[in-house]
Amino acid sequence: MIARLFAFATIGWCLGFAAFMLLLPKPLEGNTTDAIVVPTGGAGRIDRGLALMRRHEARRMLITGVAPGVRAVDLARTYPGSTALFACCVDLGAEAVDTRSNAEETSGWVRRHGYRSIRLVTSDWHLPRARMELAAALGRNVVVLGDGVPGTPRLATLVNEYNKLLLRRIALWIGL
Repeated sequence: MIARLFAFATIGWCLGFAAFMLLLPKPLEGNTTDAIVVPTGGAGRIDRGLALMRRHEARRMLITGVAPGVRAVDLARTYPGSTALFACCVDLGAEAVDTRSNAEETSGWVRRHGYRSIRLVTSDWHLPRARMELAAALGRNVVVLGDGVPGTPRLATLVNEYNKLLLRRIALWIGL
């Protein structure tokens, strides 16, 4: 009986992982939101957010999880041609250290500005869990659209992220 339960759980995990891999989110095109949120930590995320801002697909952008002491002017030097955007329309959040605290930091920022729609720009493999965390922190009054930045993660990274997604979904389901 225990062997059958273990086999069933293993098959379920494998099928879920296959679906996770096959359904990685793509970049979102043609949608305008009140704001853009970009968690630090992956290549191409900030570039994507700035490109969307240049196309006027949002009014403001939060980069959450920035290292303490990093200023907007420092990031503007790293992303040539973006000085004006950083000066007017980009906020930096330095309190977050992981996906869950990114969601908490973002939630406060969204509430302060009164936004109703957010575009979450993060790595395609990270987006399902980051979106789930942000949606849980914001509640039902804010629409969260996912914008996946294509990446090339190792298999171990994908397995780890899928396991985190499952565990966090269970934790949210039981109210933790």
